[in-house]
Amino acid sequence: MIKIVQVCGGMRLFNQKLYKYSKSVQLKSSETFGEGFYSQQLFTSCLAEYAYYIESNKEAIIIDPLRDIQPYIDLAKERGATIKYVLLTHFHADFVAGHVSLKNQTGAQIIMGPNAEAPFINKIMKDGEMLNLGQIKVQALHTPGHTQESTCFLLHDKTGKKHSLFSGDTLFLGEVGRPDLAVKTDLSQYDLAIMLFKSLREKLMPLPDDVIVFPGHGQGSACGKNISSGYSCTMGNQKKNNYALQPMDYETFVGEVVRDLPKPPQYFFYNAGLNKNIFTSDLIEILKKSNRKLSPQDAKLKNTAQIIDSRNSISEGFIPGSINVPLQIPFAHWVGTLLPHNKEVIIVCEKGTEEQTIMRLSRIGYDNILGYMYFEDWQQAGENINKPTELEKQDFLKISQQGQGQIIDVRSMEEWRKGKLDNAKLFPLNELQSNVEKLNRDQQINIYCGTGQRAKIAHTLLVANGFKNVQYCKVGYDEIIKP
Repeated sequence: MIKIVQVCGGMRLFNQKLYKYSKSVQLKSSETFGEGFYSQQLFTSCLAEYAYYIESNKEAIIIDPLRDIQPYIDLAKERGATIKYVLLTHFHADFVAGHVSLKNQTGAQIIMGPNAEAPFINKIMKDGEMLNLGQIKVQALHTPGHTQESTCFLLHDKTGKKHSLFSGDTLFLGEVGRPDLAVKTDLSQYDLAIMLFKSLREKLMPLPDDVIVFPGHGQGSACGKNISSGYSCTMGNQKKNNYALQPMDYETFVGEVVRDLPKPPQYFFYNAGLNKNIFTSDLIEILKKSNRKLSPQDAKLKNTAQIIDSRNSISEGFIPGSINVPLQIPFAHWVGTLLPHNKEVIIVCEKGTEEQTIMRLSRIGYDNILGYMYFEDWQQAGENINKPTELEKQDFLKISQQGQGQIIDVRSMEEWRKGKLDNAKLFPLNELQSNVEKLNRDQQINIYCGTGQRAKIAHTLLVANGFKNVQYCKVGYDEIIKP
């Protein structure tokens, strides 16, 4: 009997008994009981990332592990299994993977597909090659396109049935992997998109309709343009509903895949480099070093450090020079998009979120964290603070309609096309830092976004860049335009 937690097109057929939540690492997991195997899909919401645990006859595989590897080790121990292999679908760009740490702690072999080169790899699987695990087999399907080494892994259960596809960043629900992340190659995004077209049609679309697709990311990840909601789906459903799998020639496909592709976050290329490095620091070491409280005086002595404020509200003020990225939004994505890795980091956080903030930063390669402090301590020490000007929607709408100052929209181009405020100019948040000189420093700057969160980030970013007359709307565009 197979029990499966499956999501197609956002409809959830969900068994609550198979749903677990670990507060310490923010992992959600769902289970599959198949013929001769057991698996878990582990979801990390802040990165919209899926890792996988597959077990047969007490032997286990981990696919695409995060840097915080303890949940995988604990799961194998709980089930009395040994982690034998770590499979990477490709060199990840959006997070620092835990493959080397898992290898060091468990003795597991690291396996990748064709074209992968790194000193830690124990085995390169050939296209079509089978890997035995207990009573099942896992087959490598080389699917270049997202990257040159991208490989999907097809699970054959003990009866030989093609059961599930672990598609990495090649195929998502309703989307495919972006083809513009080739690092230090002479391949263009168009070259990779053509490869992706062939990979999908030659390797994945011929699979049976009942094969279950388990992707590497869910909705919200920047590894695909517009990933649908859901955790998994059948191959047949994707053939019907995924635009990239519809009948078309390669030229049409390439045009669709690269159209309106946003600029990749700057941290993607940094992380891809780290994931090829055998000397990446262990997360436990980073937590030990970084999880310490700093005084205001400590922080002032480190005046070249980048202060990252992860509080969800800055109404009471914020430290001059700090950048606010609320923990409740895609925190890692926006920090990695806006802030460089080459500076020491001091965290300003809410009490109880210290370790969580450090962990989220380290997942994307921010290892040089000096420690954390609380805004209240800074305030009570009598240090200078910046007080934001937060506008209610009626006040902001009036400013927009009257064209007072500069109306700055920091949403994406896609959001902008669906509607905008009068007299607004588009400066997407991910491009704001590189375009600050296009703003008039002598005029009032009025910022809005989709929810109010990105506007807060933009406010602190501009203030840190020396702008004096900045204010933002507390709510987003849809709420602003409501009668």
